[in-house]
Amino acid sequence: MNSNAFTSIDDLPLSHSAMALPHRRDLTSLFFSVWTCATIAFFWLVLDEEIRHWFIVPVTMCGMLIGIDAAAWFRGEVDLFNPVGVMGLLGAHLFFLAPLLHVTWNYWMYCPGAPADWRDWLGGMAILNFFGIAIYRWSCGFIKNCTRNAPPRPVWKLSKTRLQWLLGLALSITAAAQFYVYLKFGGISGYIDAYMTTPEAFEGMGWQLMISESFPILAAVGFAIYARHRQWRMGNFSVALFLLVFCIVQFLFGGLRGSRSNTIWALFWATGIIHFWLRPMGKRLLYAGMAALVMFVYVYGFFKETGIKNLDVQQSIELGQKRGRTLDAMILGDFGRADIQAFLLYRLMSPSSDYEYAWGRTYAGAIALSIPKAIWPDRPATSVKAGTDAQHYMGAYTPKLMESSKVYGLAGETLLNFGPFAVPFSFIIFGLCVGWVHRLLIHLQPLDSRLLVMPFLVNLCFPVLIGDSDNIIFFILKQGFVPLSVIFLSSLRIPAEVEA
Repeated sequence: MNSNAFTSIDDLPLSHSAMALPHRRDLTSLFFSVWTCATIAFFWLVLDEEIRHWFIVPVTMCGMLIGIDAAAWFRGEVDLFNPVGVMGLLGAHLFFLAPLLHVTWNYWMYCPGAPADWRDWLGGMAILNFFGIAIYRWSCGFIKNCTRNAPPRPVWKLSKTRLQWLLGLALSITAAAQFYVYLKFGGISGYIDAYMTTPEAFEGMGWQLMISESFPILAAVGFAIYARHRQWRMGNFSVALFLLVFCIVQFLFGGLRGSRSNTIWALFWATGIIHFWLRPMGKRLLYAGMAALVMFVYVYGFFKETGIKNLDVQQSIELGQKRGRTLDAMILGDFGRADIQAFLLYRLMSPSSDYEYAWGRTYAGAIALSIPKAIWPDRPATSVKAGTDAQHYMGAYTPKLMESSKVYGLAGETLLNFGPFAVPFSFIIFGLCVGWVHRLLIHLQPLDSRLLVMPFLVNLCFPVLIGDSDNIIFFILKQGFVPLSVIFLSSLRIPAEVEA
């Protein structure tokens, strides 16, 4: 083994190294999921007359099916950051709770020509989603088990020499890039003002922002490697302090630009680095973090409207309510896709619809985003064009004048491209993604350097399900390109037989 690789504490495996998902799911999780969803649906039916509609049957069946993985997460059958369990939690909200909350709260997206009864179309989407979830579970299980008897794979170990040079260089470049961005806008105040008043000033700066805003994650990686090498033992207070400092740094490197997703995904990655590299996260600490995250998403939405300098609590709440920045809008708009997908199904199935399917053009437009606009100024349109046309009328899309900002999710973008009957089969992509990440996770050794990027890979499953293809491409490039490159180039591939 190369002497430059970090091997000094190989004898200190983390307690979560046995994070494999059982090959045969405990039937208790199935029972727990069915019983929980049935109980919730029953009491909801009793308490809310609007729920007494046939749509609750397929919606509850979706909850029961995806809830198996959520139950496994709650019962500790899977690791806290295992993608199967994490996506089970997301799916339980997306496919079960969100449709019911839409009806109870009577919260719907603003759109011309809304359906007379949203429940019919929520039910229609639930039927498609149920078959999609079944296909997801099959494809996820297939990819998890297809290499069960494969020979051991090489272990990735960090080279101390490479890491010192590459990480130091990357931190210097990213810090300098952020300083240049601030300098370009006349300082932090001008940077915030530009976001609030002239957001178009950031157009064409994608690659600069991708580099500069990678600093916080690179710093978190460096801290974790150093702390592990020094054998630091981090308690809950130390973890909380680290995450607080990380949030402050994250605000300085992109957070002040008003993007909540930038901060959320970076915080998810930083928390995962602690979990996989330093110490397993306890559920209590994780629950507290999730509650704080929800509050952050809600409160930070006010900053998007008024900015920091003009942030007045009462005024911000009033303005937020006028512009739809309410708690139900966050839960069902930011963390849900039920109404937009139901509306698309309604519009596409309408006999008077003039919409023409995109037949894959939205995916081509997403891939084209990886090429700078300066090189390809007339890049193909993404799902923004197809979604705008579907919501209004064919040809409604006009760049910068008539554009829908909706995000349609995996099922919604499939509707725009191929129609309703293709929706269940689109879940194959989701299943392969989750299954591959799970399979990689359970084969990694405690000091495999890929554990540092595992939170990013788990996080990638989120936009695959609830984002559009352009969100996925943006996420990979913006969040992952620089940190992944540094870790990849700093790692040595050690054959498994040598490691043994």
